[in-house]
Order: sequence, then structure tokens, then C-alpha cells
Amino acid sequence: MKVPLMTSATNRAGPAIAFVLFGVLCISLNDMLIKQLSSGYPLHQIVFFRSFIALFFSLVFLQFEGGFAALRTDHPLLHVLRGILVVIANMSYFLALAVLPLADATALFFVAPLFITLLSIPILGEKVGPLRLGAVLVGFIGVIIMQRPWHPTDALEVSRIVLLLPVLSALAYALNQLMTRKLGVKAPASALAIYIQVTFIIVSLGFYVVAGDGRYSASTTNPSLEFLLRAWVWPAPNDQWVLLGMGLNGALIGYSLSQAYRLADAATIAPIEYVGLPLAVFWGYIVFNELPVWEVWTGIALILASGLFVFFRERIKAKRIAPRPLPRPH
Repeated sequence: MKVPLMTSATNRAGPAIAFVLFGVLCISLNDMLIKQLSSGYPLHQIVFFRSFIALFFSLVFLQFEGGFAALRTDHPLLHVLRGILVVIANMSYFLALAVLPLADATALFFVAPLFITLLSIPILGEKVGPLRLGAVLVGFIGVIIMQRPWHPTDALEVSRIVLLLPVLSALAYALNQLMTRKLGVKAPASALAIYIQVTFIIVSLGFYVVAGDGRYSASTTNPSLEFLLRAWVWPAPNDQWVLLGMGLNGALIGYSLSQAYRLADAATIAPIEYVGLPLAVFWGYIVFNELPVWEVWTGIALILASGLFVFFRERIKAKRIAPRPLPRPH
């Protein structure tokens, strides 16, 4: 069943854009910190500590949005599916992040807003015209260029599977955000974030039970798998503060993005997430002394151009169909 298009009363684009901008800033900080910690801790341990701390802050946010009663839902299976999609999106992206330069991984992930724009047609019943579809195609061409299909595999710094991990992450992320849009009509943003953090904790503990002693890490030379299967270690004192900050940051990410997709339609706010691209280039250069190769620069330019076109096209369309205000009574 199609979801009806939002009315002008419910499509609050201004606050939604503010939430998504703040959320993208928090995501860029989160990615930079996880890349920093990836050489010393297993991924599931980082995710566990971040999610455990984020759950605490999310529960605090919940008290301002109806309390524990807001956790009740008529769609438990949909929330479970949404949680699984978020886990897939995060884990696959972070596995790539441990090996790829920060800007490369982020740029490849930014096929997500393109997926969102396309999938909003069958899932949300939103209308996307031919010009916006053409812009989406241009963005996908940028992603293909970043994949460098003309290079032989042995000429690449990483395997093609690693290059595809951010794309898999993008697809899972897009499906998650569209589900947030459907569920968010009745569920507050803090409740949506809590469901996600609980899912992360359960999955992380599952990895700890199976591989937390590092029994499988010695048998692999793949840096991404080694990051996933490494043994848990007690965090160093300085890293404990980093993990605490990541937990608060994780709560802010979950809340901000859930709130953004509740307040406005997906095709309107998804292109704003492209702000994460220049942020990734900035952190990559400042913290890791990384600069993208020309293929990545080309891909970034193409998806930025397509994203900006889609965004401004949507805003022009919204102004044309907006109802004229009634004159004020004298």
C-alpha cells in the first residue's frame, strides 16, 4: 500500500534539513574516530561500547518524547528488519573504512541518497520526474568511476569486494531511511534510535560470544576481516573518553536522522547528506594525511552536482505547488 504524499502541514523541510545537517556532521566525526580506533580494537567491541552509551542518552531523549510508553509499537517485525538493515549498513561500511581512505569510503557510500530517491518511488509513492532521474543517473556514473572498473584487480590498493562494501552499506542505509519515513509517523525519533541501539548491542554480543577471544583473527591476512574478528581488549584510558564521546555522538546521529526523515519526504532531504563528502575529505587530510585520487575527485564532483540538482529541483517544485496563503484579516 502506498503512503500518501505529505501535506504542507506535515512536510517541515526547514527543521528536517537542520536535523540532517547536524546528523551528517556527527557521522563524519564518528567515521574519523572509528578509523582511528580500527588499528587497536575489534569492530564489534567499538560498536558495543558506542551503542551501550548511546542507548543511555537515547533513553534520556525518550523522556521528552512521551516516556517509555512511546516504545510500544504496532510494527515490531518492521522495527526488527530496520535494525538489521542498520547493522548491515554500519558493519559493511566500517569494514571498508578500516582499509580505504576516509574520503574514498564516504564517496562510495554516497550512492545512498541516489538509492533513496529511486526507492522512494515504489516504497513511499513519491513522484520523481525525468530530470531528477537523469541527475540520479549522473550520480551513479560517478560511483562507477570511483570503482575504477578499467583497472586490473592487482593494480588496486584493495580488493573489489572492499570497494563494493560501501555500496552495500548504502543500499541497506537507503532502505532503512525509507522505513524510518514510514514508521516515523507514529514512532518518536528517540524510540526509533533506541530500537537501533538495542539491535547493535545484541549483534555485538553475538560476535563477542563467537569470536571475542580472537580465535579466528590469526587465520586471516585480510585487514577488514582482522578488524572484525580481533580479540576484545580493555580500552586505554584516553580511548575510554573517545568511546564515551562516540556513544553520545551515536545517540545524536540516531535521533537527528530519524527526526529528519520523520519531518520531510525522503527525496527532499536525502541530497543534503552530500555535505558529508567535503567533511570526509577534510578529516581525511587533517587527521590521516589522505587526499583522493583523480577518479574519486571526479566521482565526488558528479554526485555533488547531481545531488544539488535534485535538491534545487525539488525545492522549485515544492514552491510551485504550495498553496497561496490567505490574506490576513484587517
